[in-house]
Amino acid sequence: MKIVVDIYGGDNSPNAMIDGAVEALAQIGGVAPDFGIVLAGDEQMIAVRLDELGCSAASANLSVLHAPNIIDCDESPTAAIKRKPDSSLVKALRMVSEGEADAVVSAGSTGALLTGATFIVKRIKGVLRPALAPILPTLKGPVLLIDCGANVDSKPEYLRQFALMGSAYMQKACGINAPRVGLINNGAEAAKGNELTKSAHALLAATDEIVFTGNCEARDILSGDYDVLVCDGFVGNVILKHTEGMAHALTSMLKHELMSGFTSKLGAALSRNAFARFKMRLDYNEYGGAPFLGVNGGVVKAHGSSDAKAIASAVRQAYHYVEGGVTDAIAHAMIQSSVED
Repeated sequence: MKIVVDIYGGDNSPNAMIDGAVEALAQIGGVAPDFGIVLAGDEQMIAVRLDELGCSAASANLSVLHAPNIIDCDESPTAAIKRKPDSSLVKALRMVSEGEADAVVSAGSTGALLTGATFIVKRIKGVLRPALAPILPTLKGPVLLIDCGANVDSKPEYLRQFALMGSAYMQKACGINAPRVGLINNGAEAAKGNELTKSAHALLAATDEIVFTGNCEARDILSGDYDVLVCDGFVGNVILKHTEGMAHALTSMLKHELMSGFTSKLGAALSRNAFARFKMRLDYNEYGGAPFLGVNGGVVKAHGSSDAKAIASAVRQAYHYVEGGVTDAIAHAMIQSSVED
């Protein structure tokens, strides 16, 4: 197995991407000797950083794909993909499309990554719209939110496919045997919602290939009662950004209160390990990135502010995607559900 890591684009690039890739290689390589990583970017810059880390790219498990150009976040995704064929992102995606690598991890421009994956790696046959699907922490375990921004305007058929793709991912990559699927809505009753959610509810209820548990109201998103939550990209992006902001606000408020007096400081010291575990449960760095489901290969979008730890998590996520055979599982689900492009 081979995974390409785009070293550019993130707030902490290129060092965080290189460091995280090396960390992931050490972690995964111990259990999968055939696992390898390709660093896509300027070869001289990569060589300097690897030398600082005491590593070498002269091995079968760690190599470099020279790609001197960078796609910036303020560029038009479609124009940048066409204008910069030698960029790290485009060359990484081409490795996947040509079968030279199994997956790509990037913290760069979301628009460019999704556009490039759609037009270079291409959609799985039968998939109408690929979808971005981050993992969120809940009271009982992770939940996959699909879509979170790739398709702002969706149709009921798209949401049905999101449910199928999300179920395949959670089953194959996360080991959940029968993922519970919920439809995000403003009420629990089937008749609630707008035209999109009401029509999507009927389609999901009639889809035998998934375990549809009905509508999920916003207050239940983090309950842990669902494994896959389906929505259009507009709603999903709002939920994602709100959740990130709420997690930051909660930890900040908690820290402020704990440092407000002698007694609370003493209590904080005694509960230090519990608070550390609490922070870890809310930390997106523990979950890696968001897989772009529905294309012919593994594509994982890491958070723009990812540090080395988050990049290592994203690489592990890509590893589980490939190891679990998610692409084939989604292709099979498209066939079984008789959904045509």
